[in-house]
Amino acid sequence: MNKNDIIKKGTKFECQGSGNCCVSRNSYGYVYLSKKDLIRLSKHMKLTINKFINLYCSFTKKDKFLHLKEIKDDKNCIFLKNKKCEVYNSRPEQCRTWPFWPENMNAKTWEKEISIFCPGINKGRFYSSENIENILKKDIKNSKNIIEKK
Repeated sequence: MNKNDIIKKGTKFECQGSGNCCVSRNSYGYVYLSKKDLIRLSKHMKLTINKFINLYCSFTKKDKFLHLKEIKDDKNCIFLKNKKCEVYNSRPEQCRTWPFWPENMNAKTWEKEISIFCPGINKGRFYSSENIENILKKDIKNSKNIIEKK
Protein backbone atom coordinates (compact mmCIF):
# COMPACT_ATOMS: atom_id res chain seq x y z
CA MET A 1 0.00 0.00 0.00
CA ASN A 2 1.40 3.39 -0.91
CA LYS A 3 0.35 6.90 0.07
CA ASN A 4 -2.21 7.12 -2.70
CA ASP A 5 -3.79 3.79 -1.71
CA ILE A 6 -4.64 5.11 1.75
CA ILE A 7 -6.26 8.16 0.25
CA LYS A 8 -7.88 6.38 -2.74
CA LYS A 9 -9.37 3.50 -0.74
CA GLY A 10 -10.37 5.56 2.26
CA THR A 11 -10.25 4.27 5.81
CA LYS A 12 -12.20 4.06 9.03
CA PHE A 13 -11.42 6.23 12.01
CA GLU A 14 -13.20 7.04 15.25
CA CYS A 15 -11.55 8.59 18.27
CA GLN A 16 -11.41 6.10 21.13
CA GLY A 17 -10.43 8.67 23.77
CA SER A 18 -7.03 7.13 24.51
CA GLY A 19 -5.30 10.51 24.77
CA ASN A 20 -2.31 9.05 22.89
CA CYS A 21 -2.38 11.84 20.31
CA CYS A 22 -2.09 14.42 23.11
CA VAL A 23 1.32 13.23 24.28
CA SER A 24 4.60 14.10 22.56
CA ARG A 25 6.45 11.19 21.06
CA ASN A 26 9.48 10.92 18.83
CA SER A 27 9.15 13.30 15.89
CA TYR A 28 5.63 14.30 16.91
CA GLY A 29 5.45 16.98 19.50
CA TYR A 30 4.01 20.38 19.84
CA VAL A 31 0.49 21.51 19.05
CA TYR A 32 1.18 24.60 16.95
CA LEU A 33 -1.37 27.40 16.89
CA SER A 34 -2.70 29.58 14.10
CA LYS A 35 -4.39 32.91 14.77
CA LYS A 36 -7.76 31.19 14.26
CA ASP A 37 -6.83 28.58 16.90
CA LEU A 38 -5.69 31.26 19.29
CA ILE A 39 -8.91 33.25 18.93
CA ARG A 40 -11.06 30.13 19.38
CA LEU A 41 -9.17 28.95 22.48
CA SER A 42 -8.98 32.41 24.08
CA LYS A 43 -12.70 32.87 23.62
CA HIS A 44 -13.39 29.41 25.09
CA MET A 45 -11.27 30.21 28.15
CA LYS A 46 -12.77 33.72 28.43
CA LEU A 47 -9.31 35.29 28.30
CA THR A 48 -7.66 37.93 26.18
CA ILE A 49 -5.33 36.53 23.55
CA ASN A 50 -2.27 37.88 25.41
CA LYS A 51 -3.40 36.36 28.71
CA PHE A 52 -4.05 33.01 27.01
CA ILE A 53 -0.58 33.06 25.44
CA ASN A 54 1.06 33.91 28.78
CA LEU A 55 -0.74 31.09 30.61
CA TYR A 56 -0.88 28.28 28.06
CA CYS A 57 1.63 28.86 25.26
CA SER A 58 5.28 29.20 24.45
CA PHE A 59 7.46 29.48 21.38
CA THR A 60 9.81 26.76 20.20
CA LYS A 61 13.44 27.71 20.71
CA LYS A 62 14.61 26.49 17.32
CA ASP A 63 12.04 27.86 14.87
CA LYS A 64 10.07 30.21 17.15
CA PHE A 65 6.56 28.94 16.39
CA LEU A 66 3.73 29.37 18.91
CA HIS A 67 2.54 26.15 20.52
CA LEU A 68 0.60 24.90 23.51
CA LYS A 69 2.71 24.18 26.56
CA GLU A 70 3.26 20.62 27.63
CA ILE A 71 3.38 19.26 31.15
CA LYS A 72 7.13 18.77 31.59
CA ASP A 73 7.16 15.42 33.39
CA ASP A 74 4.99 13.40 31.03
CA LYS A 75 4.95 15.61 27.91
CA ASN A 76 1.14 15.70 27.94
CA CYS A 77 -0.66 18.61 26.36
CA ILE A 78 -1.51 21.18 29.01
CA PHE A 79 -5.22 20.57 28.35
CA LEU A 80 -5.15 16.78 28.74
CA LYS A 81 -6.70 15.67 32.02
CA ASN A 82 -7.52 12.02 32.75
CA LYS A 83 -7.06 11.18 29.06
CA LYS A 84 -9.67 13.78 28.07
CA CYS A 85 -9.24 17.11 26.31
CA GLU A 86 -10.51 19.96 28.46
CA VAL A 87 -10.92 22.20 25.41
CA TYR A 88 -12.21 19.57 22.97
CA ASN A 89 -14.91 21.74 21.35
CA SER A 90 -12.36 24.55 20.89
CA ARG A 91 -9.32 22.37 20.14
CA PRO A 92 -6.75 23.56 17.60
CA GLU A 93 -7.06 22.66 13.94
CA GLN A 94 -4.01 20.41 14.24
CA CYS A 95 -5.95 18.29 16.75
CA ARG A 96 -9.11 18.37 14.64
CA THR A 97 -7.35 16.95 11.59
CA TRP A 98 -5.62 14.04 13.40
CA PRO A 99 -4.78 11.39 12.12
CA PHE A 100 -5.11 12.76 8.59
CA TRP A 101 -1.88 14.73 8.44
CA PRO A 102 0.23 14.70 5.27
CA GLU A 103 3.17 13.12 7.11
CA ASN A 104 0.92 10.27 8.33
CA MET A 105 -0.37 9.35 4.88
CA ASN A 106 2.79 7.45 4.05
CA ALA A 107 1.84 3.76 4.02
CA LYS A 108 4.79 2.74 6.18
CA THR A 109 4.00 5.42 8.78
CA TRP A 110 0.26 4.64 8.69
CA GLU A 111 0.64 0.88 9.05
CA LYS A 112 3.67 0.65 11.34
CA GLU A 113 3.15 3.69 13.55
CA ILE A 114 -0.23 5.43 13.39
CA SER A 115 -2.44 2.33 13.33
CA ILE A 116 -0.52 0.85 16.29
CA PHE A 117 -0.35 4.11 18.25
CA CYS A 118 -3.95 5.23 17.66
CA PRO A 119 -6.69 2.77 18.69
CA GLY A 120 -9.25 4.64 16.54
CA ILE A 121 -7.71 3.57 13.25
CA ASN A 122 -9.89 1.07 11.35
CA LYS A 123 -12.84 1.69 13.69
CA GLY A 124 -16.05 3.66 13.35
CA ARG A 125 -16.86 6.07 10.56
CA PHE A 126 -15.56 5.49 7.04
CA TYR A 127 -13.61 8.40 5.58
CA SER A 128 -13.78 8.46 1.80
CA SER A 129 -11.03 9.70 -0.46
CA GLU A 130 -12.83 13.03 -0.73
CA ASN A 131 -13.16 13.32 3.08
CA ILE A 132 -9.45 12.63 3.56
CA GLU A 133 -8.39 15.07 0.82
CA ASN A 134 -10.52 17.82 2.42
CA ILE A 135 -9.01 17.19 5.85
CA LEU A 136 -5.50 17.20 4.39
CA LYS A 137 -6.21 20.55 2.72
CA LYS A 138 -7.41 21.99 6.05
CA ASP A 139 -4.26 20.77 7.80
CA ILE A 140 -1.97 22.18 5.10
CA LYS A 141 -3.79 25.53 5.12
CA ASN A 142 -3.58 25.69 8.91
CA SER A 143 0.13 24.82 8.86
CA LYS A 144 0.78 27.87 6.67
CA ASN A 145 -0.89 30.09 9.26
CA ILE A 146 1.03 29.00 12.37
CA ILE A 147 2.07 32.04 14.39
CA GLU A 148 5.78 32.78 14.22
CA LYS A 149 7.59 35.03 16.68
CA LYS A 150 9.00 38.02 14.85
